[in-house]
Amino acid sequence: MSMHDFIAGLPKAELHLHIEGSLEPELMFELAKRNRVSLPFDSVEAVRAAYDFSNLQDFLDIYYAGADVLRTEEDFHDLGLAYFRRAAADSVRHAEIFFDPQTHTDRGIPFQVAIDGLLGSMDRAEAELGVTSRLILCFLRHLDEDAAFATLKAAEPWQDRILGVGLDSSEVGHPPSKFQRVFQRAGEIGLKRVAHAGEEGPPAYIWEALDLLKVDRIDHGNRAMEDPALIRRLVEEGMTLTVCPLSNHKLCVVDDLARHPLPAMLDAGLKVTLNSDDPAYFGGYVNRNYEAMADLAGVTREQLVELAINSFAGSFLTEADKARHISAVEAYAAQIAMR
Repeated sequence: MSMHDFIAGLPKAELHLHIEGSLEPELMFELAKRNRVSLPFDSVEAVRAAYDFSNLQDFLDIYYAGADVLRTEEDFHDLGLAYFRRAAADSVRHAEIFFDPQTHTDRGIPFQVAIDGLLGSMDRAEAELGVTSRLILCFLRHLDEDAAFATLKAAEPWQDRILGVGLDSSEVGHPPSKFQRVFQRAGEIGLKRVAHAGEEGPPAYIWEALDLLKVDRIDHGNRAMEDPALIRRLVEEGMTLTVCPLSNHKLCVVDDLARHPLPAMLDAGLKVTLNSDDPAYFGGYVNRNYEAMADLAGVTREQLVELAINSFAGSFLTEADKARHISAVEAYAAQIAMR
């Protein structure tokens, strides 16, 4: 069996996926037509040609422009379901997805429209595809903490359907400490806490996420490799890192996937997972990230199994559900080994 075939059948969870970042150009044009929204591109090919980013901000500029086609509950439902169908094809069994309500409320789309559409797609994905999922509300870090508090307040009617809060958007110049109070409040009301840190930002941002935001998981975290004391702490605490190789390469965080730090992170004992981040923009869904690390970075089949196990162990599923999924990964690996 080829490595790609092995990856295709390997059960896995996805823990770092921005649902707005799964908006494929074809669906973007379909929704633009449905909602009579003018796009700055004249074809799907022109959109794809624009996906040539040199940094995170270049990407975010086009990301926010693309999100403007999302106007109705049906749009958000269609967006979510398109992702889940693609994830199911990649043997994703569980996904903990990010959404950015401020991206939508700031352009006049009610919070309810976005979340009800996404929740509907999540319920349908579980019923039709067997993919379970939970929703993580992200605060946009280039906005202020008062805006984050307002978003947390707006989410109250759906608190039982929201797993946690996260922190995304432009990292440099917007340290985690900027959002310490709102993360404290989220923890007080029982929400999980995650944050993007150490992608473009320095290792100090990871320390802040741990010490000030009290996060349960670090998103990205690549630059932890620059700080031996931080590596030791992450290993000792068993902190999960949601790494996104294709994203790192597309945004020029790493210049060559053959030199991606993932193998070194595994060797250091870090609890790393593989994820697709914004797959429509970065050239591939979760299996493509597994394939890239196997093809280019020398990640072995045993390490791929370790990554899949980490994806469930690092999720916010119940311990019983984690154990069930991990057993499925181990059974799959054992079955393939016997062939």
